[in-house]
Amino acid sequence: MSQPDGGNEGRKAPLGLSDVLNIELHDGAALAFEVVGILEDPENGKSYAVLHHEPTDDAEDEFIVTDLDGNLLEEDRLAQEILDDFLAATDDEEGRGAHNGETG
Repeated sequence: MSQPDGGNEGRKAPLGLSDVLNIELHDGAALAFEVVGILEDPENGKSYAVLHHEPTDDAEDEFIVTDLDGNLLEEDRLAQEILDDFLAATDDEEGRGAHNGETG
């Protein structure tokens, strides 16, 4: 697992599944986000990474969306659409998993 610090600084290769991106917060703390999905926008052909941070306490899981260079998306609406699509696809895959091995 690669662990780039502070976003895309010094990064030459695009993000891939299981890569870890450390995001520095305003208070100086850093959170590690793991790439859990790569999605392509069929309209513009661009690919985006969905990253997940699993907190150690009882806080909710956090997701962010970046381009493949690790830059946070500035357009909130687009980031939310990508995240919604990813979560819907994940739910679909989990639902189909129970049917593996069945023949039609």
